[in-house]
Amino acid sequence: MQPSLETAVDEWHASVNGGDLRRSARAVGDPVVVLGPKGAGPITPEQFADWVERSGITLVPRSWHPVGDHLMVVEEDATWPGSKGPTRVATVFRESDGKITAALRLPDLRSALELAYICREMAATA
Repeated sequence: MQPSLETAVDEWHASVNGGDLRRSARAVGDPVVVLGPKGAGPITPEQFADWVERSGITLVPRSWHPVGDHLMVVEEDATWPGSKGPTRVATVFRESDGKITAALRLPDLRSALELAYICREMAATA
């Protein structure tokens, strides 16, 4: 695992969990590809910051699973305003030039790891 991948993932979590909109926009690439329960696709850093504000989500990392030099799966405890407790989820992160260029949130670690391995193999055979 490259230090820039770990640093980028840590910065992403710090900016999102802190609700810092400017910092969140700086933590991601342009565009950043997202996947979550409300859809998937590329968005701008400003749209990402808007999501941080709207969702009020907090994602506490619990385990880290490097999949390559630029891919990592992080298992997290997610909470939202009004939630009764944390929900365990997992996010596939892709890093480029020190920024998160994909954050693909899945309902569990197994499905996130499967997606990450597929992404790694697709990139290797392009």
